[in-house]
Amino acid sequence: MAKKNKPQAENGQKIQTKYDRKMEARRKQEEKDKRDEKIFRISLIAVCVVIMAAIAGSVGVSVWNKRSATKDAYVTIGNHKVTKLEYDYYYQATLNNYSSLMSYMGVDTTSDLANQQYTENLTWKDFFDELTVEQIKQTKALTDDAAANGFTYDTGEEYAVAVSSLQTGAESAGVSVKEYYKTIYGEYATEKNMEPYLKEGILSNAYYDHLIEQNAPGVQEIKEYYEQNVQSYDKVDYRSFIFDAEAAEGASEEEVNKAMSDAKSKAEAMLEARQGGADFKELCVENATEENKASYEDSETDASLREGAYYSGTPAAISDWLYEDGRAEGDITVIEDTEGNRCYVVQFINRYYDEADDENISNTIASQKTSDYVNSLIEGYNITDNKGELKYLTVETESGSAPEENGTDEAAQ
Repeated sequence: MAKKNKPQAENGQKIQTKYDRKMEARRKQEEKDKRDEKIFRISLIAVCVVIMAAIAGSVGVSVWNKRSATKDAYVTIGNHKVTKLEYDYYYQATLNNYSSLMSYMGVDTTSDLANQQYTENLTWKDFFDELTVEQIKQTKALTDDAAANGFTYDTGEEYAVAVSSLQTGAESAGVSVKEYYKTIYGEYATEKNMEPYLKEGILSNAYYDHLIEQNAPGVQEIKEYYEQNVQSYDKVDYRSFIFDAEAAEGASEEEVNKAMSDAKSKAEAMLEARQGGADFKELCVENATEENKASYEDSETDASLREGAYYSGTPAAISDWLYEDGRAEGDITVIEDTEGNRCYVVQFINRYYDEADDENISNTIASQKTSDYVNSLIEGYNITDNKGELKYLTVETESGSAPEENGTDEAAQ
């Protein structure tokens, strides 16, 4: 039996059947799948390489920033190279010291200080940068001088107290001690690397106290200082009563003058009654408003009496009269306070010096001497802004004025 010949194309090639075409399509799809898988693997490797490079770069930048912050000079003060780590310690400490005052100073603690103007050319960050540098200068000058003069101090006990306080602060804040150090002193702060700065501060404070003791004046110096500042340290005892001008809010000048005239008439009537022998306290009760009468009627106190008042602690309207030379016990007068729209009836009792103020005068003299001495020390501590971050050093020079501080290097070297 003859075999059937398979169909041939006219050019002699084999004609593909439906089955052949199906198998050929499968073969091509398999080749495409293998090619796509190879491309995917290559792409995946490339992506992983990029991700790993990014991670390595990030870690590298972080390590570099930390090394720079802990090793490189951020600012040089005198011959002391201060790192960013140390600078941040003092900067944060300065902010913490002013934290309770910032709202009164107009500082918004919720936003960046570098974006809040302190003056036309300076921000609040510049303000606190300057305070920080001055604090570092003083600390370095004191510790250097302490070493030069052989002063030593055991900082162990006070340091332990400081560490305990920080631990308590962390507990109160609900964070770890590690995180608390970063919050208080900067992102690279740790208990270990903050230790030398805390101890240096303790030493400088101890040396400052030592200088105060060394500068304590003798008896004669205290006496001479008192004689030159008698009015500041003498005290007075006196009685007074106030008649307020009863003028309505928004009253005209004429109405205010009429109210002041009425108040003065009442004050003069009380003066005459006192000169006639009436008791001062009883006259106060008699003339007091219903609102104030109870305080004058109190049998255990005398609301009209002031004892041991310094010049600075007496109302400005009556202080000069009370401290006038030759003022004698029993002197009494009426004094108009036009700024306060009131009249005083004032009776002088006594003026004297309290020897307990010897200690206050001694502290004042010692503090002034010590302050002058420390200021003389820090004059030689020039500033080099190594990183160019301390704007306050250059802003005046840029505007054509002299630098704020003599001997200050104004820009990074």
